[in-house]
Amino acid sequence: QVHLVESGGGLVQTGGSLRLSCATSDRPFNDYAMGWFRQAPGQGREFVAAISFDGASTRYADSVKDRFTISRGIARNTMYLEMNDLTLEDTAIYYCCIRTEGKTGYEVASYDYWGKGTQVTVSS
Repeated sequence: QVHLVESGGGLVQTGGSLRLSCATSDRPFNDYAMGWFRQAPGQGREFVAAISFDGASTRYADSVKDRFTISRGIARNTMYLEMNDLTLEDTAIYYCCIRTEGKTGYEVASYDYWGKGTQVTVSS
């Protein structure tokens, strides 16, 4: 089993920034692609950002492009999501996830393991 733990969530004002972290406890999975999804109350889990196994390729949802930056530190088994210029619509539980097979795409079903999430609340 792969264990993922998110951290860094909290309460921030509109226009502020937060840096989320996702730590893995299993080094062998550092060679797999990872991603971030988020889910607001009453909404489905939506794609936010993804990063390739080597960190060379990234992809973002249109709603966060140019505001969020995904990165990973393979040696530390850690992935990051830098969030800037936050808006009220960014309020959600943010989940990190990982692929353990050669899957593609950016849907929930494309990822095999998930963390428990970290709450991000943006207020005016």
